[in-house]
Amino acid sequence: MKQRLLGHTGTSVSEIGFGAWAIGGAWGDVSKSDAKAALHAALDQGTNFIDTADVYGDGRSEQLIAEVLRERGGDKPMVATKLGRRLSPHVAQGYNRENLRAFVERSLVNLKTDCLELVQLHCPPTEVYYQAEVFGYMDDLAAAGKVRHYGVSVEKVEEGLKAIEYPNVQSVQIIYNIFRQRPASLFFAEAKKRGVGIIARVPLASGLLTGKMSAGTVFAADDHRAFNRNGEAFDVGETFAGVPYDVALSVVEEVRDLVPNGIPMAQFALRWILMNDAVSTVIPGARNAMQAQSNSGASELPALSESTMEALRSIYEKRVAPFVRHRW
Repeated sequence: MKQRLLGHTGTSVSEIGFGAWAIGGAWGDVSKSDAKAALHAALDQGTNFIDTADVYGDGRSEQLIAEVLRERGGDKPMVATKLGRRLSPHVAQGYNRENLRAFVERSLVNLKTDCLELVQLHCPPTEVYYQAEVFGYMDDLAAAGKVRHYGVSVEKVEEGLKAIEYPNVQSVQIIYNIFRQRPASLFFAEAKKRGVGIIARVPLASGLLTGKMSAGTVFAADDHRAFNRNGEAFDVGETFAGVPYDVALSVVEEVRDLVPNGIPMAQFALRWILMNDAVSTVIPGARNAMQAQSNSGASELPALSESTMEALRSIYEKRVAPFVRHRW
């Protein structure tokens, strides 16, 4: 597995990380055995970056990660978690010193560690990015040895641009995929200039870019692809990258024509993201070992041709951008 430096943390991370949302919840039922097998498979392939959050399964994801790492022993991957979405209501005022510390302490217990390697504010309200004291609280948690590095997970490009003005923000997690290309036009250059790492999430547009979905695909009631199609539970951009499902299925067929024979579409979509050297790591999810193994293979694919990249840019501009560019 090829590696890239994560901002100025001094840590090199695998190009393909492991997104641990699916093994926590909101993606239908994933058994404990399948979840652990997926984690083991990713780590066996050389993945050394795992992204989770305290709300994924109300701590289940963090706890499963701790269990797998304890079973494996030896060198540990970087585990990044996120905090803030446990707030109810989820409002800017909740990002205070007491709550942030409590969230960190809970994740320390779940992950069975004394210090969190990377903590990210979990898509907070936009106002939070304009409250310098919040980032000061994170500095204090780092000074106390509870947190080694911190960053943010954002919904909007504008939030990312504001976040990187704070000197100790080490990483920004943002949606970036064939359907969501806007971050590359300005934000990536600014982040790279400041030495901030980029974690690309929702890389397969909630599974659409695997090429395995159709108009007849049925999702479980507890799968966000069934209950968040219109943003009923959280930002609609997190589900199918915010592209209307019927439109996205049509666009996937255009993308399919560009995928070389013998290469899974999911690997092709992940390799497209890695073509941008501002990206530190990509975090596809996996519900089982086979998916995790396949995702890892994207790191070894050859570079996509310029003609392919241009064709994907054109598809995005004509078919997808009108639905997403103005929102995120």
